[in-house]
Amino acid sequence: MIIAKKELSRKSKGNFSRIKFNLIQIFIIALIIAYTPSVSSQSNEDCLACHEDNTLTTERKGKEVSLYVNVKVLQNSPHKNLSCVSCHIGFNTEDLPHKENIQPINCLSCHKDARVKHQFHPQMKKADGIDGPEGVSCKTCHGTHDIVSPKVKTSKWAAGNIVQSCGQCHKAIKETFITSKHYQGFTSGVLGSPNCLSCHKNALVTRHSVVDSLQRKNAQEKLCLSCHLDNEEIRSKTAPSAKFITAYDLSVHASEIMKGNPKAATCIDCHTAHGVIPGSDQKSTVNKFNIPNTCSKCHEGIAKEYNESIHGEYVSNGSKEAPVCTDCHGEHNIFRHNDPRSPVAYKNLSREVCSPCHSSVKLEAKYGINTDRYKTFSDSYHGLAIKGGSLEVANCASCHGSHNIKPSSDPTSRVNKANLVKTCGTCHPGANTNFTVGNIHVTLEEKDEPILYWLATMYISLIVVVIGGMFLHNAIDFVRKAKIKKLKQRGNIESEEHGHSLYLRMSFSERIQHSALAVSFILLVITGFMLRYPDSWWVSHIRDLSEHAFTLRSLIHRISAVIMVAISLYHIYYISFTERGRHLIKDLLPKYQDIVDAIGVAKFNLGISKEKPLLDRFSYVEKAEYWALIWGTILMSVTGVILWFDNTFIGLLTKLGWDVARTIHYYEAWLAFLSIIVWHFYFIIFNPDVYPMNTAWFSGTISEEEMIHEHPKELERIIASKAKSIDESTEES
Repeated sequence: MIIAKKELSRKSKGNFSRIKFNLIQIFIIALIIAYTPSVSSQSNEDCLACHEDNTLTTERKGKEVSLYVNVKVLQNSPHKNLSCVSCHIGFNTEDLPHKENIQPINCLSCHKDARVKHQFHPQMKKADGIDGPEGVSCKTCHGTHDIVSPKVKTSKWAAGNIVQSCGQCHKAIKETFITSKHYQGFTSGVLGSPNCLSCHKNALVTRHSVVDSLQRKNAQEKLCLSCHLDNEEIRSKTAPSAKFITAYDLSVHASEIMKGNPKAATCIDCHTAHGVIPGSDQKSTVNKFNIPNTCSKCHEGIAKEYNESIHGEYVSNGSKEAPVCTDCHGEHNIFRHNDPRSPVAYKNLSREVCSPCHSSVKLEAKYGINTDRYKTFSDSYHGLAIKGGSLEVANCASCHGSHNIKPSSDPTSRVNKANLVKTCGTCHPGANTNFTVGNIHVTLEEKDEPILYWLATMYISLIVVVIGGMFLHNAIDFVRKAKIKKLKQRGNIESEEHGHSLYLRMSFSERIQHSALAVSFILLVITGFMLRYPDSWWVSHIRDLSEHAFTLRSLIHRISAVIMVAISLYHIYYISFTERGRHLIKDLLPKYQDIVDAIGVAKFNLGISKEKPLLDRFSYVEKAEYWALIWGTILMSVTGVILWFDNTFIGLLTKLGWDVARTIHYYEAWLAFLSIIVWHFYFIIFNPDVYPMNTAWFSGTISEEEMIHEHPKELERIIASKAKSIDESTEES
């Protein structure tokens, strides 16, 4: 413990000695500094002794230059606490006048981050802080002794004065900017409205920046979106929704930018950089009447075609209804023309782009356009096929053009009478003048095409009369037979006892013919009406099964047609060269007795007669159906071939002739389909005497009861024939 205390005492004495020595050293140094005469220090008063004289001048390069320094101005600058020699270095008070080559002021000696802060002037990266040309020299923008802090409202670089200050050099840009919506908002105090530095403080957006054009475009887009999308307060004050703005990201322009194409359009390519004006302003680059010129900056050739078109002419004459680029292609969400989402995609063009204008009653009254053009197109094979999903048939642009659309009266129009053969020939090789005979947009109006009008009227009348007559006949027959059946069930009428013998109704060959005919007919009806009614609910379900549904529809329809024609040709052979076939056609030939039987059945069903006529192997019911089938098959086969080989037959029969065939084919299909449903299905399915089904079509036979009800005369003949055979056998034995 004692040793420790001695050691501590010794250390304390040593520390005190060192402190005392250091204090003596500091005192001596202070005395030396105080009594050493100054050789380089110079006060502001020393400088102002001369430079406060407003008459002080010098001559430089043959010009008289004032050396006067206004003290009041200097005292108001941010540099007021600095001495003159802080900036004007290398001066000696004893040297008067000052040396010949004065060392230039270097602002970077203090403002070392000036290059980074002034990236909107890319040339500043090479600045050395010692004067220089405009854009590099500090004093060009900030001045000399009259520098004012940007925080002071009167400063030329205060936020409210930046536009005017930048405009001293960038005069043309300033004149453009002060007309913009951005400047209007800025001067009105709208929060978030930009001035020059709001955008240009990001060096990448400047045209003369060192980055490549692709990087610059990406930076410009991000800059625009930083306000118009990312800033909720700004977005709430602007008209376009966030969805509308972000739609650009899905567009062909954005896609090209992402692929590295620096020529693709971004925000400022359409809206400009400094003159952003709402589209409602006639001076705006995105105003409807200026859109073609804006788009022409990139699409020069297409713009030239458009300006020569009927649409371009109307727009140049001030028509607000005539379409410009954005009306057809969209605005921010412009997709490639082959993108299924695009309004100008092949299957969308007619419905989404052309139809809204060319079906408008308002535009019809104002411009005299025909409002039925889209309807007639959509009812044509071309229109129906497009609805069904075909990408090969013609749409509006295929004939009229896309950008160079002109009226048919114009000699240069693709649909001018003199040019139609060439236009049709783009899809129909070998087209001739017969392709131009008849209306392209076909209507069933008498004033347009009398032949088609009367043909359609005749068929509609025929369908109403025939199918209506069938329905009435069957309804009366059903009621009568159902009543008789119910009376038998209740015991009001005595039921007959029948044997269980089966009688051949259809041979194997006939059943094969019937099956092939039935399957091909059903497929033809389904695939045919799929084309005619592509938007119906049942067709949409079929199309949902496969994206190739329309292609398969066409293939199946043609295969079924070939099968039907083939089985028809075989049937001709069958009834011509086989014994049963010849007997079949003989029994199916119409006779006077058929008329008598039809009247007798009608009387029986109506209760006028108590006796039902005895019907033979084929009654008027089967004969009417058979010969209607023969007639319908011939018509459908002939017109079907004409429709199938359109190039050949339009060239031979004219376009009008082809339309006649198409009209017959369509209405005949309806007549056949309804006949099968109303007539044939009733007698083999819903007829109370055979319900739930006549099974002869797959078994080939029918029961004795069915024979008694449907073919009693044939049954009598069969029984008589059998009895005769038995008698002859007995006599021989």
